[in-house]
This record gives sequence, C-alpha cells and structure tokens, in this order.
Amino acid sequence: MRKQIKYIFTGILLLTITLGFSQRKSGDTINTGVIDVVKPYTPTISDAFKVKEVPSLEDETTETKKVIKYNIFSFPVASTFTPAKGKAAIVEKRAAEKLFDNYATLGVGSYTTILGEVYLNHALSRNESIGGYVSHHSSAGGIEGLEFNDNFSNSKVNLNYSSRLRDLAWNVEAGFQHQMYNWYGVPESQITQAKANNIEVDHSFLNAHFGGDVIFEDTYINSGSFFFRRFGDNQGSGENRFVAKAKVDVPINGEEISTDVKIDYLGGSFDRNYMDTNDLDYGSFQINLSPTYELKQDDLTVNLGVSLYYANNKASSDSNLHIYPNISATYRLVNDVLIAYGGIKGDLIQNSYYGFANENPFVSPTLIVTPTDQLYNAYVGLKGKLSSNMSYNISGRYIADRNKALFRNNEITLTSQDYTYGNSFGIVYDDLKTYGVAGEINVDVNRNFKLGIKAEYFSYSTDNENEAWNLPDVKGSLFLDYQINDQWFAGANLYYIGERKDQFFLNDGMTITSPFTVVLDSYFDANAHVGYHINEQLSVFAKANNIADSAYQKWQNFPVQSIQFLAGATYKFDF
Repeated sequence: MRKQIKYIFTGILLLTITLGFSQRKSGDTINTGVIDVVKPYTPTISDAFKVKEVPSLEDETTETKKVIKYNIFSFPVASTFTPAKGKAAIVEKRAAEKLFDNYATLGVGSYTTILGEVYLNHALSRNESIGGYVSHHSSAGGIEGLEFNDNFSNSKVNLNYSSRLRDLAWNVEAGFQHQMYNWYGVPESQITQAKANNIEVDHSFLNAHFGGDVIFEDTYINSGSFFFRRFGDNQGSGENRFVAKAKVDVPINGEEISTDVKIDYLGGSFDRNYMDTNDLDYGSFQINLSPTYELKQDDLTVNLGVSLYYANNKASSDSNLHIYPNISATYRLVNDVLIAYGGIKGDLIQNSYYGFANENPFVSPTLIVTPTDQLYNAYVGLKGKLSSNMSYNISGRYIADRNKALFRNNEITLTSQDYTYGNSFGIVYDDLKTYGVAGEINVDVNRNFKLGIKAEYFSYSTDNENEAWNLPDVKGSLFLDYQINDQWFAGANLYYIGERKDQFFLNDGMTITSPFTVVLDSYFDANAHVGYHINEQLSVFAKANNIADSAYQKWQNFPVQSIQFLAGATYKFDF
C-alpha cells in the first residue's frame, strides 16, 4: 500500500513540473526570419521492397505433417480397341486441261447450212507469234412462201502477227470479208410486177482492212492504234475509213491527266440517189481530245472529264467544235454488295455504210451518211453482288441524240433498180430522246454453270418523224452455259424483242398512197446446243435455232428461217 502511495505522489510531482515548464515556453516571443527556397519541393516515392524473410512459427500447437506412404497396384485390363493410324485428307485435284493453239470446226444443217472455221496460231519464238483464221457461214435458203432467193453467205479471212519486247508489245493484223444477201422481202402487192421485171435481188459486200496496235510500259504514252478499212458492194458503192487512237498520261502539277486522242476520217460515195440518178458523196473528218482526271477517296471514285471534237462535214462543208461532258462516279455503299454509280457523257458518233449494212443487210446503196450528235447520255444505277457467285445491275438512262439514224422501209418507186419494190431500207435522221430502264442478273457457279438474265424497257420521243422507226420498246435475253461433266456440255440463248414500227407505201403501179405506219409483232427466239468431248482433241456438237418455229419478221417483209438444226465436230491440235 505504501509503495502505491509513493508511486502516485511521484507521478503528481512530475506532472506539475512539466506543466510549469510548458507555460513558461508559451510566453516566449516568436522570432521572425527569412526562408530562402532554393527549388520547388518535389516529392518522391521510395521503392518498396518485399520482405524476403520467412517468418518462423513458434506456435506450440503447430503439428508436423504426417508422412503418407502408398503403393500403386497395376493390373491389365482387357480391350479390343485398336487405334488406326491417322491419314491426311485427300484433296481432289482436277487434271489440268491441255490447251491447244489451233482448232477446226465443221458443221452442216437444215436449209443446206454450212458452218466452218479454222483458227491457227504458231509461236515463232518466245516473244513472237503468228496466226490467222478462216470462217464461212452460208445457207441455201428455202423460207416458205417466198418468191425470190433468200440464200446468204458470210466468209472471212484474217492474219495477225504479234511481238513482245522489253518495254512494249505490238500487233498487226489484216483481213478480208465477203458477204452476200438478197432483197427478198418484196411485199405481196409488188410480187407480180417484180417477177415481170425479172429483178435480181442479190447484194454483195466486200471488206478489206489493215490495222495494228502498240502498248508501252513505264511511259507517258500508254498505247496507240490505227485501223484502215475499205468497204464496198456490187452496186458501185465504196467507202474508206481511217482511225488512229492514242492514250496518254499528261503530267500537270504533280498529277496525271489521262487523255484519249482520236483522229477519224470517213469518205465514201454511192452511184446514185434513191429518187434520182445523181451521185451521192459523203464524208466526215473528226479530231477528238478527251482528258479525264480521277479522284479517289475511301469508297468514292469520281472521273471528271470533257470530250472535245473538231468535225468537218464534206457534204455541207461545215466545220464545228463540239464539247461534251465526260463525268462518271461510283460509290460503294456496302462493300461489293451495293454500289451506286452514275454519270453523264456525250459523243459525236461516226456513222458509216459499213455499220449500217452490218446492222441491217437489206439497206439500199443510196444512203445519206452523216454523224449523230449525242448531246448527252445520263445514267444512274445500282450494282453489286448478292453472293460470291451472283451479281446484279439495275440502271436507268436518258439519252438526247441529234440526227439519230433510223432505218425505214423505202418507198415503192418501181424503177429499174432491183431494190425499189418495197424490199429495201433507207436511213432517215431525227432528233430523238430515249428513256430507258434495265436490269440484269448474272450467276457463275464453280465455272461449270453460268446464267445471265437481262431485261430493258425503252420510251422514245421524236421531233419530225411520226415514230422511232424500227426501235423496240422492250428487249430481253437469257443465256445459259452448263458443263455437265468432263465430257458433256450444253447451253442456251433466248431473246425477246418487243414491237417495232415501220412505214409502208402502197403502190399498185398507178396510184401511190400516202405512207402509213405498220406494227411489227414482237418475237421470241430460242436457241440451244449440246456437245460431247470424245477426247481432249475431238468433240461433237448439235444446235437448234429458232426452236419456237416462228418465221418472225425482224425487218418488215423479211421473214427469217423457221426452226433450224445443225450438227458438227471440232478438232483441236498443235503443230
């Protein structure tokens, strides 16, 4: 007890001394001073170090681990499973098809049809080759109900030579063509008069041409070409045409402007006019310059350009400068699935006797030939891929043509010329506006099956002519190509052409009526073929044309051959 009192008394004494000292310190005066800061305070964090020592346990309750001893008793288990050795999957490889440089085809069919073609190609060296082909297609005719010959023939010969050097590749070619058709479409009202006059309705065309092209690498001049053709017929007509083209990249301020340059000369003559015996000369000379600049940004591509033409017309002795827009654009809305495109372009179209005769072989050798001034061709559309093997294209367009060439049935004049009985066609020109929409789908499956469907609708507006003569309002087509297996193959082509309108004059030999409009019925033409590869070189085929067996009229008073069959063989070979 005494010790506790002693300890308490000592503690009170120490506490009293401490408080007295503190009061004396708080009464002192606080001295002032100046503190110089040498640099701002920069706090740092020292690195933390992990304690590496393992603490020892001094707990008396900690027990030591018991040592466990165990043994594995192994015994066999009966099993009938035997694993098979793994093998790599076998990828079926299609044997590489041997390609031949040459082939020959021969076929014969109804209407005494003969079809023949030989194509030859021979490599002179690693960089040089020479080739050519000969083709012939003819028929003895025999269309039911005709009073005049309707046979035809088309024969071609072509030679070519090509060479490839380090910085350029060039090619030259020359050819000759002979065609023969007949003005057999004499209307019923004129057959008696035509037979009495013993008219000769055959009309032959001759065509000889020579041309070449060159492609450069790593130069501003990308390519160039030239072409010359002499075209004529057995009626004294003749036409010359020369075309030279070049594609050049013009550097301007670090950018390249792609520029097309073209020179186009056309000159020809006919022995007479349709209404009189005066000669008919025609000709046109054009120089074209078309620069284009391409802009690309992400999914948008725009081509900005203009097309300039200097044109001289021989018949009118007029020289004019034509300026046309040349603008197009594409935009990928959804990658390759949906692509929008559009543009507006114009052109000065060089019409020719050769072009008219190839489109309609029943023209008379009395045509007026002059260029067509296409003021603009505006179009918009959507295209893309519905899947990896199916694509589509939908478009609409508006075209404005000045001096659009239209085929129209010639007046019945009953002169000494064999084509004046309503059995030939002439050319008339008019300002034409065309509205059109089109859609197509293409399917390509494993290169063995191809299918294409296309449909088009047109509406026309003319200035002077009553109708847009011989232009259809609807066009449709379907093509099919199917490789059934390694030996068999087949295909089909179907065409539909809507109604067309033409002009007709009724002449009974004494009175010529005013022209009236006739409507040509729409027609459907289906063609199919099938073939068999006997071996890698020899194959046979069979074709059927105009399967619907309709003697439709593509041109007024000119029915076509009904259903036709043709069979033949193709042989491929090397020298």
